[in-house]
Amino acid sequence: MKINPENKTDLSAQIAQAIRDAIVNGDMIVDQRLPSEAELADQFNVSRPTVREALKRLAAQSLIRTQRGAFGGAFVNRLSYEEAYGQQITTSTLLLSMNAVSFDVACEARYALERACAPLAAERRSPDHLATMRAEIHRQGQPGLSDESFCASDVTFHRALVDAAGNPVLSYQLAGAVEAMQPLMNMITFTARSREEILRLHTRIADAIETTNAPAAETALHELEAYTLMLGRDVMAARRIKKSG
Repeated sequence: MKINPENKTDLSAQIAQAIRDAIVNGDMIVDQRLPSEAELADQFNVSRPTVREALKRLAAQSLIRTQRGAFGGAFVNRLSYEEAYGQQITTSTLLLSMNAVSFDVACEARYALERACAPLAAERRSPDHLATMRAEIHRQGQPGLSDESFCASDVTFHRALVDAAGNPVLSYQLAGAVEAMQPLMNMITFTARSREEILRLHTRIADAIETTNAPAAETALHELEAYTLMLGRDVMAARRIKKSG
């Protein structure tokens, strides 16, 4: 592992990247103990505080874990999909907000990915997945439910649909689509949408998944996408008219 001391990039970031590359490339394996801070400082010709900062960066990415005691130190961590969800959601949310991704583009991406899960979900869904979807449909029908709670329930419903596909890689990839794009769509459309229409479409999706009718689930998702796009365009057109007035 090497760094370029003449590079103006933060040395701790370079060290973290070098160790990360070693882990990704398989040069360092899960549960392997990293050299001590002193050894890493000598290896990279930097101070121990610089090494310590690099290790903090790696720990924040869940790539290493630290243990205390006589046999302690920093060890290569086995990163789980569940641990990575948060990073995926945060990254997706930042990309959407910082790069001004259009509502139509986000909507197209999210529903295309979700429809890809429908056939697998119809084939593999468990009673727990169906129970979650039904519970959220029931929750969404409660008259006193706040807009915030309805939006949260909406995300939980679609998360259950994605997870029902039984594929952890898909669940990870769609974490950003559902839990970053979905709230974005909810924020724009919640004032204009009909809860009854959302309930109707959610019920059709759940019915289709329960009866292993993948084409029906995909059709309902197509209709939900069209409805969401219509709402988004109407809301943004109204905002433009208000601004120009």
